[in-house]
Amino acid sequence: MLPSIYAAGKPLTLGILGGGQLAKMTAQAAYRLGLQVAVIEHGAQSPAGCMTKHEFPEGWSNSEALEKFISVSDIVTLENEFISPDILRHIAERRQVFPSADTVALVQDKYIQKHTMKAAGIPVPHFVAADSVDDLTTFAAQQSYPIVIKTRTLGYDGYGNATARTDSDCHAAWNKFTTGDAPRTLMAEGFVRFAKELAVIVARNRRGEVAVYPCVQTIQQQHICVTVLAPAPIEAPLLTKAQDMAVACVEAINGVGVFGIEMFLTLDDEILFNEIAPRPHNSGHYSIEACTASQFENCVRAVCNLPLGSPELITGGAAMINILGERNGQGVPDSVVDTLQHPYASLHLYGKKDSRVGRKMGHITALGSDVNQAFGRARDAVEALIW
Repeated sequence: MLPSIYAAGKPLTLGILGGGQLAKMTAQAAYRLGLQVAVIEHGAQSPAGCMTKHEFPEGWSNSEALEKFISVSDIVTLENEFISPDILRHIAERRQVFPSADTVALVQDKYIQKHTMKAAGIPVPHFVAADSVDDLTTFAAQQSYPIVIKTRTLGYDGYGNATARTDSDCHAAWNKFTTGDAPRTLMAEGFVRFAKELAVIVARNRRGEVAVYPCVQTIQQQHICVTVLAPAPIEAPLLTKAQDMAVACVEAINGVGVFGIEMFLTLDDEILFNEIAPRPHNSGHYSIEACTASQFENCVRAVCNLPLGSPELITGGAAMINILGERNGQGVPDSVVDTLQHPYASLHLYGKKDSRVGRKMGHITALGSDVNQAFGRARDAVEALIW
């Protein structure tokens, strides 16, 4: 018998750790299914927090706020992978938490994440832990420059990544990441000369059922995703190979929920694992308009152990373009009127109070008969936005 999301005539409350745009879009999907939502975040009036009366702005590091959050939540999920597994284990003493603490522990540290995937037989770039700057330069001597230096934890959207082309670059990255108020441990990877960067969203519920979204191409600028093209403009066997690898990655960590798996397509048509995120992912935002069930809806379904919705495209092609902050200041655009005049484009603004350079403030998705038409429509709509 399948579980119900209603008990004693009342909807269950989905607790979300984090209150950013991923939590907001997950909450919107939960509300569509009739659930209630609780949000805990460090700060008031977060994009998701302002949508619910169950907002806990003191954050999960505040024990009293955390206990109140747990008490009103029936099932708990997360919107970022930076929450300590110990906190997730504490919550799990009273409530079901998905993804589990064990899953998050395998992906939170990118070095452990890479080891886990390699042990599962998934192709990965050459990598090494770096406990000194000499470890970096030695690895570079073995692999040849350039190399990619990463913080093992707390890295996202280019924060915590550096490409080193010389020994001097290694020293600069070491000093940047290991000194200051929050020094971090590092790892290094061989630089992958890729043809395209790919991503696949996978939803998996507690019964092991999976929904595999189309393989997409992601286009990055300064390590920040700016454009997603669905499906990726590559040959069909490679699309299937990427989807199969993505499922294997989720199974390797016994994942329950929604996961974004990033990969490289090399110049010789090999696919290498890059990273996995145990949450809805920027590369899956297009699915709100372009797929039968969005990644956010299937996130809710998966953690509640419900049947999963179809991840299939309902259009020939889709394109998503991120709206990135161009300056520091207010988080509200001057006008959206010109953008809304584009009938095939959907505007999503996240409601962040403040803008800063490179910050994700929203996105636009457009559909078309193919990827090229969809991208043209999305690009025109973004260019019409007045910020």
